Amino acid sequence: MTKTLTADDLKATFDAFNRHDVAAVMTHFADDCTFTTVGGAEEFGTRIDGAEAIAKAFAGVWAAMPDAEWADHRHFVCGDRAVSEWTFKGTDAQGQRIEAQGVDLFTLRDGLIVEKQAFRKQRPPFAAK
Repeated sequence: MTKTLTADDLKATFDAFNRHDVAAVMTHFADDCTFTTVGGAEEFGTRIDGAEAIAKAFAGVWAAMPDAEWADHRHFVCGDRAVSEWTFKGTDAQGQRIEAQGVDLFTLRDGLIVEKQAFRKQRPPFAAK
């Protein structure tokens, strides 16, 4: 029987993102997954391959922005594809705040995420209050 990933699984994943719980986040990622970030030198951002490297990248965001959260997240799954919508909020060490809407596009296989593509509105940071 083929395992499927549900919108509730994605909700649990984003709840884990907001707790900064990398082990819980990674439970829905395949070992051979790929993550393309919102920014980078390439047209797709930066590509990170493999669950271990992706876990380190997620932990790096939380270290750089201890208040990072993906607020108001919503999810849907359609076959081997899924979408999560969210508003990213976080403050960096220099007190610059980011608040911008974004989406993740997922490719799924056997109930696990094999590709996560992140897209976020381009909005300049502003001073945190």
